[in-house]
Amino acid sequence: MTRRSGSVSIANNFSIGLLALTITALHFSSAQNVVYAQSADLILCDRLAADPADPEKPAEVKGTPAIAASDVAIAIKFCKIASATSRRAFYQLGRAYAANQQLPEAMSTYRKAVDKGSTAAMVELGVLFATGSGVAKDPAQARKLFERAAEAGNARGVTNLAALSGGGGTPVNPVKTRALLSTGAEANSAEAQFQLGLMAANGTGGPQDDVAARALFEKAAAQNHAGALEWMGAFVLLGRGGPKDESAAKSYYARSAALGNEDAKTALKRIECPYVMKDKRGTVMTNLCF
Repeated sequence: MTRRSGSVSIANNFSIGLLALTITALHFSSAQNVVYAQSADLILCDRLAADPADPEKPAEVKGTPAIAASDVAIAIKFCKIASATSRRAFYQLGRAYAANQQLPEAMSTYRKAVDKGSTAAMVELGVLFATGSGVAKDPAQARKLFERAAEAGNARGVTNLAALSGGGGTPVNPVKTRALLSTGAEANSAEAQFQLGLMAANGTGGPQDDVAARALFEKAAAQNHAGALEWMGAFVLLGRGGPKDESAAKSYYARSAALGNEDAKTALKRIECPYVMKDKRGTVMTNLCF
């Protein structure tokens, strides 16, 4: 589990009296000023268990990729209370249960959040079905959940749907997947841009288009997507979809390699040390640098 730097329980920062209060947040629409009452329970639930990728998360809430172990019990307590009136809190309660290794409770809570329309819960429940975590593996059920989330505009739903075919295989419905990825790419999802770039580069689900693929890889690479950086290196090295530039290719490969991409490491070594030593069987032994 990712450890959050400086993470401490915030329970002591709030008195019992404060938890009984209602904290009012002002939200301004273009048409009129609308006042929403937000409970202290929901504020605490958001602070401890909000998912940065949840489209329903308030903009002012940063969220946490992984709920800190020291915060799990408190998150469960306050998210459970807040879930009585908040769909978002239902999803966050599921996250807290999952972080506490309570998968049956997490699944049950995710299902309730899905029934209420939470696209983030659809994605998480889909992941559990896709991986067989706490439930029998069911790719078909996972696909349905990812499709529902994707069609509602959830970027993670789009990318998980594309990845569900696994190992770079062809999606069950490549045309539909390509259309959904386009939506995610327009929302600036690096993963959606990368996956759509692969489909454009390979001509999957639509026309093969190196120029479009390169543009998509470049957008994802700008967000430090390791796979996109590697593919940009390859496209720039070969001049696919645009100018050829060996120096730029090295830079892309180096950035991808620094993020742990093994293919980029191999490609970078091949550029820097182009001479290959092989054994009698033709197996590559090493690259020679001069």
